[in-house]
Amino acid sequence: MKHVVITGSTRGIGYGLAVAFLNQGCSVTVSGRFEDSVDQVVNDLISQLPGAHLNGLACDVRDPVQVQVLWDTSVQQFGKVDIWVNNAGYSGPQLPAWKIDPAKAKEIIETNLLGGIYGSVTAIRGMKTQGHGAIYNMEGMGSDGRMHPGLTFYGTSNAGRHYFNQSLIKEAEGNNLIIGTLHPGMVVTDLLTKQYDGRPEDWERDKRIFNILAERVDTVAPWMAARMLENKRSGTSIRFTTKSKIMLRFLTSPFSRRDLFEDINSKTRF
Repeated sequence: MKHVVITGSTRGIGYGLAVAFLNQGCSVTVSGRFEDSVDQVVNDLISQLPGAHLNGLACDVRDPVQVQVLWDTSVQQFGKVDIWVNNAGYSGPQLPAWKIDPAKAKEIIETNLLGGIYGSVTAIRGMKTQGHGAIYNMEGMGSDGRMHPGLTFYGTSNAGRHYFNQSLIKEAEGNNLIIGTLHPGMVVTDLLTKQYDGRPEDWERDKRIFNILAERVDTVAPWMAARMLENKRSGTSIRFTTKSKIMLRFLTSPFSRRDLFEDINSKTRF
């Protein structure tokens, strides 16, 4: 049985990945910043999947000491960590850079960039000791150079994360480790929707595009989990959304009436 640790897995795609790995017969450690959220998710998953091999631990990925405790506790509980997923992320408010409080900018950069770094380095050290393992780092807007007004710090953190991931792949060659990246594309989570808090007109305008380009967590997460379990090659980039998929979506959009946001709270944790 493979054991999987997922940071930022109390909601959104991290939660979806936890469900998907459990359904694939893996044991899972879920993690989030707040203990009450972690406890609630563990209880929810146990009620959904009786007999699931599951553990939960609060961890602020901005603190390397807490990240190390997450690794140590997972190994103590399950004996090993086969897959470590750095998923924790924070987009912050959608505002011009000069309107964002410096403390908020710091939180975005530390969560997305330093959190991924701390998780990767901690997992590599542990996996070198146990002799095997795979690390996957989530990449989002900015990792491919795209820019979006109002998300400068989020995009900057992802651009840095992309460089770190590619460099880490080269540095880890010859260590019997798999290091890869995850590109889910636009997924309906609170990372997307909460940017529009207090902006109903902007939300109604942009929702039409989201219904063309985005996808639900319960579609993307099982697909990505299956490919992580299948993958044997370091440097692999697991991409759900491709250029051909995007083109097909736009071509068929006049004939489709997708509504990804109907009953959203019953589909995705927020």
